[in-house]
Amino acid sequence: MRRFAFFSIALTFACLAGAQSIPHRAAEDTEGVMSPAYWALWNDAVQERIDADIERNRKADGVVKIPGLKRGTPVQVEQLSSAFLFGASTFNYNQLGTPEANTRYRELFGTLFNRATVGLYWRDFQWFRTSPMRYKGEFRDSEEYWNTFKKKPFAQPHWRRPASDPIVDWCAAHGVAVHLHPLAWGSGTNNPRWLHQLAPASEQALLDSLEDVSLFESKVPRSARYDALSPEELARLLPGYGKAIGETFDAHVQEIIGHYKNNPAVTSYDVVNESCKDWRAGVQIPGDLFTKSRYMLLPGDYTRRTWRIADEMIPQTQLKCINDYVDTDDYPRQVQALLEEGYGVQAVGSQMHLYDPDQCRQIAEGAAIQTPEYVWDLMKRLSAPGLPICISEITITAPMDGARGEMIQAIIARNLYRLWFSAEKMFAITWWNLVDGCGFPGEPSTSGLFHRDMTPKAAYHALEELILHEWRTRLEVKAGRGGEVRWRGFKGTYRLRWKDSQGKEQTAIAEL
Repeated sequence: MRRFAFFSIALTFACLAGAQSIPHRAAEDTEGVMSPAYWALWNDAVQERIDADIERNRKADGVVKIPGLKRGTPVQVEQLSSAFLFGASTFNYNQLGTPEANTRYRELFGTLFNRATVGLYWRDFQWFRTSPMRYKGEFRDSEEYWNTFKKKPFAQPHWRRPASDPIVDWCAAHGVAVHLHPLAWGSGTNNPRWLHQLAPASEQALLDSLEDVSLFESKVPRSARYDALSPEELARLLPGYGKAIGETFDAHVQEIIGHYKNNPAVTSYDVVNESCKDWRAGVQIPGDLFTKSRYMLLPGDYTRRTWRIADEMIPQTQLKCINDYVDTDDYPRQVQALLEEGYGVQAVGSQMHLYDPDQCRQIAEGAAIQTPEYVWDLMKRLSAPGLPICISEITITAPMDGARGEMIQAIIARNLYRLWFSAEKMFAITWWNLVDGCGFPGEPSTSGLFHRDMTPKAAYHALEELILHEWRTRLEVKAGRGGEVRWRGFKGTYRLRWKDSQGKEQTAIAEL
């Protein structure tokens, strides 16, 4: 506990020092990190609108009556935690190669972040058809194991895929809300190769000609023959596999929910991930044996069948989310269609990945990428079904090595976080890869908030300033008549402190 407290205090002071040099407006960008065209997009009028929306959507008026408190008594009002959820993925939990780096990584959850996305990717959690899910930590999930693979940790099959229970336990002990991701996802990067073993011997050769299991990781294992067959033809040719894969998918979803539905630390699930393009293509047809997906051969109508299970099993204390990267009107239309059909979608997650470093370079030069107008319009469209929304996965890449590249990343992150935070329906924002060089193969190596040794980058300083300082309320007010204490602040949990008539300090906890 002493080491935890020391790290938190030391890092806070370091972050305060770093945050002071991050330009908030054009007049502060004396080094010309961003072009005049960028600051013309993120101008003072835009910033003032964002400030006004934050004031309206993220704050509330607090009133507490304290019996016996004399009028005029000074009361310290200190926000202890935020009702808004600031999250990150936990993909490198205990995997960073040194106890010091791992400690810093873990302690982010419960200090900067009050939400953690815990991955449950099927391929990496059930390696063999007969093996159990990798919930519980084993030796291969320990720091000791990973400290022996400092040079090539990415060569290990469970790199970025730590066991889930130890992370959930950490979060439970530190008051961090756990978001599980995903229950169902059609991609070959999620689905295990051993699915082909479910096919009867009479169907095996045909199935192998339609899908190449060695290409599952490429996301597109389909063959030309697969593309030529209709869902009806596939159902006629592969009836045994269709039945088996449907039952196995359903059992997998039921297994995860059954394991976590009574865990109070688990507050939400991504029930279905990235299914909008299949929905838009019209291939998810109720009653069909298969979904002829753009990914691969999947159970018939896999989105609705997964929601049916989720609606039956997930308790009301846990939120059921949908997640996608599609930024057109098709996505909110899919959500609206599911709601009209009676499915219990409760929140809408939207991804924002600037994977290409050149995108961030272009943004700095003033390109029309993730502009305020674009983001405002997207938030409006995502909010159309009337549900809470979140930015579920964020990648913002430093476009070049060195201080300027990291500052570009920080300025882009700060402005986007402020705009997202201001949106009326927004309830959570989640950064994806926390550490440079620790992304999925093909993802950028400079999109973390930290360098590989866990030293913080400018983007970390920017977010720390916002989350723990600018968006936290700390003030002194005077008690009014009848012991009434009033204040306006960001929504969350507060501690009130004052001295009674005997000079003794008193405290009270209040929710705003």
